[in-house]
Amino acid sequence: MSTDRTFTGIVCVYGLWHLGSVTAACLADAGFSVVGLDLDEGRIKGLADGRPPVAEPDLPELMQRSLATGLLSFTADPATALAAANVLWVAFDTPVDEDDRADAAWVRNQLEHVRGLIRPGTLVLISSQVPVGFSAQIEQAWRQTDPSLQIACSPENLRLGQAIEVFRNPERVVVGTGTGTDRARLAALFAPFSDQIEWMSLQSAEMTKHALNGFLALSVAYTNELARICERVGADASEVERGLRSEPRIGRRAYVSPGPPLAGGTLLRDVGVLGRLAAEHGIASPMVDAIRVSNHLHQDWSYIRTLHLVGDVKHPRVAVLGLTYKAGTDTLRRSASVDLARKLLDGGIQVSAYDPAVRALPLDLSGITLAASIDGALTGADVAILATAWPEFRTLSADDLARTMSQPRLIDQAGFVPHLAGDPRVIYVRVGYPLVPEGTNA
Repeated sequence: MSTDRTFTGIVCVYGLWHLGSVTAACLADAGFSVVGLDLDEGRIKGLADGRPPVAEPDLPELMQRSLATGLLSFTADPATALAAANVLWVAFDTPVDEDDRADAAWVRNQLEHVRGLIRPGTLVLISSQVPVGFSAQIEQAWRQTDPSLQIACSPENLRLGQAIEVFRNPERVVVGTGTGTDRARLAALFAPFSDQIEWMSLQSAEMTKHALNGFLALSVAYTNELARICERVGADASEVERGLRSEPRIGRRAYVSPGPPLAGGTLLRDVGVLGRLAAEHGIASPMVDAIRVSNHLHQDWSYIRTLHLVGDVKHPRVAVLGLTYKAGTDTLRRSASVDLARKLLDGGIQVSAYDPAVRALPLDLSGITLAASIDGALTGADVAILATAWPEFRTLSADDLARTMSQPRLIDQAGFVPHLAGDPRVIYVRVGYPLVPEGTNA
């Protein structure tokens, strides 16, 4: 791909949590001169030492390398950051409330804080998670006072735990452009990463993000519904998955693997946006609305299976392997594993847990016994739940379970350790496997 750039200067990446930290580090590593801006001085201090505010594989090393070359720097002073920047890359991780509503007003406030410091002719590229119409509103308001500003939108497409690879090697980049926005300038900005750009309007780019996440959420909810039916009719959901992937109209990379419920807020945020947009415009959206209903039903799957497995055991103890939202991060907020642990505690079940990225638990999770190892969590447990797919759990063996548990019972939500399914020493339960009586192997 071409790496010819039609502009020189400095890229200011504004907002430095997960999205912004990855964006700044990857741009600098590709040869751009980058200033990272965040108004949180404590966060800036850590970043200046090469310590990102959130765990992401390989990000500290990438950041430290770019800091050493001088291509990357950080500041909490907007005037310093914007003094020479000709690109303002807006990369806030938009706050999401407990109802999966993105706080776009917060992002707007952050932008207004620096508006007066932006140089004429600057390209303002918005990647934060915002509702459709946000970028066009910025364009309309800001270009009234400075018609030279160029507004564009390229919705973030990162995934926790795989963010660097996704940023560096996207299959395509969606870019929305506003009035007079220089596409060649944007193409040059993305040139080191991809020359496959889907050009569209600002509104269409934002809507594409909502539509993509809504479609993925629909796929997950539908697949988990199928899996629960499989359990009742004697079908194996993993075999059905293979059949679905073999259909060219569905494809081998489709979201058709049965597993845990949707969590984290990312996909459900856009499901909520689509539902609200439909309601605001008087459009019925039964399919969109049903995604949340279906996912809510699936949230109790592991809890119900746990109650079935512990039976009439007095003072049952359950080991939860993995607490973070997903492997590769230390984020606990909106984690389905944490929600499950809370539900178990509320049900009078003792909970021990192990997660390689968690060294301490917040006060509201103090009822969980945090172990320092897998064995520590499993010892004395009546049931083990493999809740977050950390790579080190893949080597879990029947010997490990038999050594630590009196009767090995394992709930493997996503089929992460299928090699245990055929071992007669283990009662193995997975989403979409036929239901079997207690005491036999699924």
